[in-house]
Amino acid sequence: MCGKKPLIALVSLYDEKLDSYWMLPGYVQGLQDAGAIPVLLPYTTQEEDLERYAQTFDGFLFPGGHDLEPRLYGQQDEGLCGPRVPQRDSLEEKLFPLVLETGKPLLGICRGIQLFNVLLGGDLYQDIPTQCPSAVEHHETPPYDKVAHPVSIREGTPLFEAVGVREMGVNSYHHQGIRTLGRGLQVAATAPDGMVEAVYLPGHRFALAVQWHPEFSRLSDENSRKIFAAFVKAAGHDPASGE
Repeated sequence: MCGKKPLIALVSLYDEKLDSYWMLPGYVQGLQDAGAIPVLLPYTTQEEDLERYAQTFDGFLFPGGHDLEPRLYGQQDEGLCGPRVPQRDSLEEKLFPLVLETGKPLLGICRGIQLFNVLLGGDLYQDIPTQCPSAVEHHETPPYDKVAHPVSIREGTPLFEAVGVREMGVNSYHHQGIRTLGRGLQVAATAPDGMVEAVYLPGHRFALAVQWHPEFSRLSDENSRKIFAAFVKAAGHDPASGE
């Protein structure tokens, strides 16, 4: 990896109306500004392709997007979920454990934190306003780079190591959230109402997921840029060579 920009796999978003893959520029530019080369992943469940993904890329970003299918966390659809993308669910359900096995860095954003939690055996609130009402604003209106609420960050976590502060303001655009924590995950940050806002896997080179959207706030918020930078730095480090 010496002298080379890390290749970061970025799971594609999906547009139902156009039946097409797409990506918000904030994810791409956030990675590029941090010194990485982002590559969009098409959806597949072919084992050979997924193994190639896991072995080829230096890091993996699981971005925001549609709601997860409730079956993934052992619940029935209670009529509270938004649209889903089964092809994406299937890809991530198979790819995530393969990437974990490699020990390569992972970053989850919004849906990404929910994905980490669900695929490690946790579950979700299908709709926070209905199932866990709170005075905290978790679903703000545009522009999405403005602060919606603060989060308290726990020391000794990858998030604290990245931003270096115990509290920061974050944007917020989600209606689902972590209810029961998945196996092995530890909480890195919480909202004032106790909602889990960031998680990590201890002992992993870098496995961090946040509920907010640094891809929207990165231009105006240094801490958002620091999250991308910490992830890309971890992806550019080769433990075998010490570089």
